Amino acid sequence: MVSSPPPPPPPPSSGDKDPNPTRRILGLGFWIQGFRCLPWMAINFFLKDGLHVDPSTLQLLQNSANLPMVGKPLYGVISDAVYISGQHRIPYIAIGAFLQSVSWLAIAILSPSGISIVTLSLCLLLSNLGASIAEVANDAIVAEIGKQPAVPPKKSHSYSLGELQSFVWIASSAGGVLGNLLGGIAINIYGPQAMFLLFSLTVALQLFIIITVRESSLNLPKSSSRVGLRKQLSELSVALQKPEIACSITWLAASNAIIPALTGTMFFYQTQYLNINSSVLGITKVFGQAAMLLWSVIYNRFLKSVPSKKLIAAIQGVMAVFMLSDVLFVKGVYRSMGVPDLLYVIVFSGLLEVLFFFKLLPFNILMARLCPSGCEGSLMAFVASATALSFIVSGYLGVALSSFVGVTGSDFSGFPRALLIQAVCTVLPIYWSSWIPDDKTSKNRKNE
Repeated sequence: MVSSPPPPPPPPSSGDKDPNPTRRILGLGFWIQGFRCLPWMAINFFLKDGLHVDPSTLQLLQNSANLPMVGKPLYGVISDAVYISGQHRIPYIAIGAFLQSVSWLAIAILSPSGISIVTLSLCLLLSNLGASIAEVANDAIVAEIGKQPAVPPKKSHSYSLGELQSFVWIASSAGGVLGNLLGGIAINIYGPQAMFLLFSLTVALQLFIIITVRESSLNLPKSSSRVGLRKQLSELSVALQKPEIACSITWLAASNAIIPALTGTMFFYQTQYLNINSSVLGITKVFGQAAMLLWSVIYNRFLKSVPSKKLIAAIQGVMAVFMLSDVLFVKGVYRSMGVPDLLYVIVFSGLLEVLFFFKLLPFNILMARLCPSGCEGSLMAFVASATALSFIVSGYLGVALSSFVGVTGSDFSGFPRALLIQAVCTVLPIYWSSWIPDDKTSKNRKNE
């Protein structure tokens, strides 16, 4: 039932053990987002070994399955404007969890011989639709709480913007560490479909937990009146017309889209050419997730005062250096120097996989500062949508680049050239990093 926004909640009683379950809800939600790597690692092996697809097909399927992520602005507008039983965040998290659980359960119980690429693609699309809806609601909660005025430290249930962003980043990284570690070990023992079933049951557990929580207990800012979809779209349009917001989002999307992703080719190179098994790949991803966890701690303690523009551009430069290092790796330079392939894959490949996301932490904090009140869900969803679309474009460009240099599942002679082109493309966005506003500008806009 759709209704108007609820009145402010009564103050919690002294006997309530959890008057504000914000950390519990957000921690679980972002942990699930990180834990999604468990079934997606299994999908890679399922496509390669079960359906015997080539690198280009694998990457096309992976990127096409992310298309529901592009619709995040629509989900954000709806969650901002449409209240379900007086709530506009918790119900959408529940809907997202339900869709994910059903889709992965379907893949798990279907006979392996009876699963076609079309059926699998539909299930993956449904799963990512649910994930994107839940992510929009979770991101909106973070943005709403972060924009509330600062309160005295004695209020134990208040959070600063940077503190809450770091907390959910840590939760997501922790889920990623466990998912990758478990996936790398279990894929050969139990098979992909057992991992699909495990994740389905995990998300079902999240669903049962989330439906027991009332949104009023989160102490989110309350709207004085109902905001319709047309009004919400209008507010989003006004926000996107602000030069500092439009230019920042354009830079972020372009900085990802311009880089041809070669993840599918690298996966085949590591497993087919180097014969690296799944447990090592799992450790690689665990190392990457641990690096993300460490990054959130370092950022929160030491780098919050560093200008966002400077920090984001520096991360972009580090990405280019790591990609140049991949060229040397594929050419066998490190091998000739006595560096084992396994060591390089675990450390450097693991870091490169997550470096793309390092710049999202300072960028999201910058966007939350710039975000006008009332359209937090819409704007943050638009940022997530632009990011998702940029990665999809990046994936398609990677498929085209692999085809151009002649890389196949058994011929990797053109792979170094593709990696070199990728590194050059990564450097280019640094030259227009001036599009990102200074932190002083964002603070002034917030005050206005």
